Amino acid sequence: MTASSENQQAFNAAELSRIIEMAWEDRTPFEAIEAQFNLPETEVIKLMRKSLKARSFRLWRQRTSGRATKHQKLRPKDVLRAYCPTQYKSKNK
Repeated sequence: MTASSENQQAFNAAELSRIIEMAWEDRTPFEAIEAQFNLPETEVIKLMRKSLKARSFRLWRQRTSGRATKHQKLRPKDVLRAYCPTQYKSKNK
């Protein structure tokens, strides 16, 4: 078993879902995923390739490749939040 598959096997369904959700979000940097789940960008890409349909994966890669908001170093210094304030809706409604 490779280190890659060991990392992915260590996550439960809820964690995998959250990793995929964070990766799918345009403004969540890969560094945030790595900080929270100890999963580097290359492993996130492998996980997304394995988890998404081929067409969905290609669209995601086109959208995220070279995108400034997906990489912490390319983000403006004044952006300190991890996500958009309107991103998460209240579940009490």
